[in-house]
Amino acid sequence: MILSAPEIIRRLDKDCTDGHLVITPYNSDCQQPASYDLRAAVDILLPQGTCTLVPTLEWVELPMDTAGTLRCRSSFGRRGILLGAGFVDPGFRGQLTLCLSNLGSNDLFIRKNDRVVQMILHEVREGNQSYSGRYQDSRGAVEAK
Repeated sequence: MILSAPEIIRRLDKDCTDGHLVITPYNSDCQQPASYDLRAAVDILLPQGTCTLVPTLEWVELPMDTAGTLRCRSSFGRRGILLGAGFVDPGFRGQLTLCLSNLGSNDLFIRKNDRVVQMILHEVREGNQSYSGRYQDSRGAVEAK
């Protein structure tokens, strides 16, 4: 099940009993009907023909019953930007590193706070494993380890 905006907002409430979701800083302008737009944490140039790592502004913490799928926003896709590595496991904590490839015909400049990707949140039923990989508690753009 994909979480709706009201359900995402409910799970962000610190008093939520079914697993507390964290998106910090939260901005209501980024809330979509069935997703949340994540923003770039830095000003960065995406040169044509390259893959560039871009950290999200938001710190994300997913509870055990929630996973996330990342999708490039269509406004960037129309310029030839593709997103790699687009899944967030239950229990992940940290800033997300976006792997953005520019297949367009021009270099593209992304400004800090630009909404770059959508995070679609999904309910995980009977989940009992939490992410414990090497990217836990990531800050900034993290290279492959």
